[in-house]
Amino acid sequence: MTATIKALHKQYLERMRKKSMLVLLTQSILLVGFIALWEWSSRARIVDPLIFSSPSKIANHLYTSLLDGSIMPHIGITVAETIAGFLLGTLLGTLIAALLWWFPFVARVVDPFLVVLNSMPKVALGPLLIVGLGPGFGSIVAITLLVTVIITTINIYNRFRETEEGLIKVAALFGASRFQLFYYVILPAAFPVIISTLKVNVGLAWIGVIVGEFLVARVGLGYLIIYGFQVFNFTLVLSTLVVIAVVATGMYQGVSLLERKVTSGWKDR
Repeated sequence: MTATIKALHKQYLERMRKKSMLVLLTQSILLVGFIALWEWSSRARIVDPLIFSSPSKIANHLYTSLLDGSIMPHIGITVAETIAGFLLGTLLGTLIAALLWWFPFVARVVDPFLVVLNSMPKVALGPLLIVGLGPGFGSIVAITLLVTVIITTINIYNRFRETEEGLIKVAALFGASRFQLFYYVILPAAFPVIISTLKVNVGLAWIGVIVGEFLVARVGLGYLIIYGFQVFNFTLVLSTLVVIAVVATGMYQGVSLLERKVTSGWKDR
């Protein structure tokens, strides 16, 4: 019986591995096909090569920029701003959500304000932050916080409130303090939502940083995009977008890796 189960499990894993490989192969074919079609369209002038450039021009520009190191300071400052805004937004949002759960009266008072803040175009407040904090790293991180912290607070607080009532009653029956209830019941139950919020915040943090750099920066990937538009160098613009896509994907994969590690850690407790 045990041997049969092991054999079935092995077959299942093999099927899942083949499916994953098929998905990866299909994705690669689609990507290569898109790049080839784009290059051919540009060379045949089906699309305007001045506006849409071409993969070969973008690759050459990236190679040159990486070789002489001219793009590295821009990547470094943007990644630093993004990581700072991402971590601070997630931590601050989670802390606020915990405080709202801990003090229900405060939660009822601030609930309509959270709704209003969430519906407000936070990026529109960027100029005010720039005037208040000055142009630079701090104002760009502050803009990113505006984008990430409200949605983090709302998502995680709602999950705290929706924790299964039976679990809370069992913990109370065993005499759990409010801190023990939060640490052993509420927080673990909300963990999947916290991780999904981390993944969402990766994209939101990039949006906040790039928009902030549009407004004020003199260095960074957002600045390169604006500069490229100003001088009609669309190869520079598209090259910068490629860099953003690659780095943002790397950050997302990093969060996914963290999810697997932390999830396994919680399961082992």
